[in-house]
Amino acid sequence: MPDWIDYLQWPAMAVTLYAAYLLGSKRTDRRVLGFSAFILSNLLWVAWGWKDGAWALIALQVGLCAMNVRGIWKNEK
Repeated sequence: MPDWIDYLQWPAMAVTLYAAYLLGSKRTDRRVLGFSAFILSNLLWVAWGWKDGAWALIALQVGLCAMNVRGIWKNEK
């Protein structure tokens, strides 16, 4: 029986796709929601990657999270 954390990849994938969809919006509030959803997906991917020792994936998600924070900051101006 796999650990529950193995199942995180599915919601992480779904949240990532939904976040990408939201970023295509012309409305600032939806884009900010998209960046926030991306941050949630970053956290889910880090949790999933931590178990398997996927350090490159974790480093990627940390970098992408920083860009998502920047995206929120730039959209709220």
